[in-house]
Amino acid sequence: MASVESTHTGRGPAYGADNPLPYNARNESQSSGVSWPAVAAGAFVAAALALSFVVLGTGLGFSFVSPWPGEGVSARGIGIAGIIWLILMHIIAGAMGGYVAGRLRTRWTNLSDDEVFFRDTAHGLLVWAVSLVITAALLVAVSMSVINSTAQAGATAAGAAVTAGGAAVTAGVDGRSEGGAGGPIGYFADALFRQDRAGATPDFSGLGATSSDGIGAGVRAEAVRILAQGREGMPDADRAYLARLISQNTGITQSQAESRINEVQARMAEMEMQAREAADTARKVMVHFYLWMFLGLLLGAFSASFAATIGGRQRDNVQHM
Repeated sequence: MASVESTHTGRGPAYGADNPLPYNARNESQSSGVSWPAVAAGAFVAAALALSFVVLGTGLGFSFVSPWPGEGVSARGIGIAGIIWLILMHIIAGAMGGYVAGRLRTRWTNLSDDEVFFRDTAHGLLVWAVSLVITAALLVAVSMSVINSTAQAGATAAGAAVTAGGAAVTAGVDGRSEGGAGGPIGYFADALFRQDRAGATPDFSGLGATSSDGIGAGVRAEAVRILAQGREGMPDADRAYLARLISQNTGITQSQAESRINEVQARMAEMEMQAREAADTARKVMVHFYLWMFLGLLLGAFSASFAATIGGRQRDNVQHM
């Protein structure tokens, strides 16, 4: 038996009788197995189609939404339609990009059918990955543009608000604006000091400017701070002190004032529970959205890979005239 000639070149193991050459090593091509121009073309096609579907879906979504109650499609219907549209977008865009890459890639020779099938599948997967990066970059650029525009508008509005606020301070403001008594807690503080008796004589001596209903600004501000501090549980001393303030400024008895505090705290707890339920609902919506998004991306990758194999087979079987 003839011995195999040694092909050792100083790099790697010496091939000879005891270490034969690997299969087809002498015929290994030095060129890359990836047709990057075809991948880039398919990726741009997929990204353009995805963005087009996003624009079309956004327009259709707004056409079915109505600000009037009882009109238009419900939020649940919009969510289901959006998920279906998202999945179809990934499938169609991925399939078109993969098919284009399969038809445009170079023709490989001296390769087995399994190797050609693998390379076509890999080309489709590369098309999906590159198009996803392109689409994400474009969406981030658009989002940053919107954020910058919103920030500039907000800065303008803030400057106008500061100017208006300075004018209001110069003119003098009442107790509803002083001491941070605005917002939901300010509303509940107002509810504590509502006048139930026409003959009530408020006690606001030494507590600063008074509001339009005669309640001192300092009283309101202090009530707001007590309510804010006691949202998880008001100490007995704070409760008794707040009830005394309410009784002095509204004319109701101490026990009636404490009952009013209990009612206000119950309403605050109910509002907080509603806010937490809304936040939890939003969290679940986002979880479902990202799970369906993940499924859509997987289907897009599969569609791109499968369509690339179809395009590659048609490319290799083209009959020349």
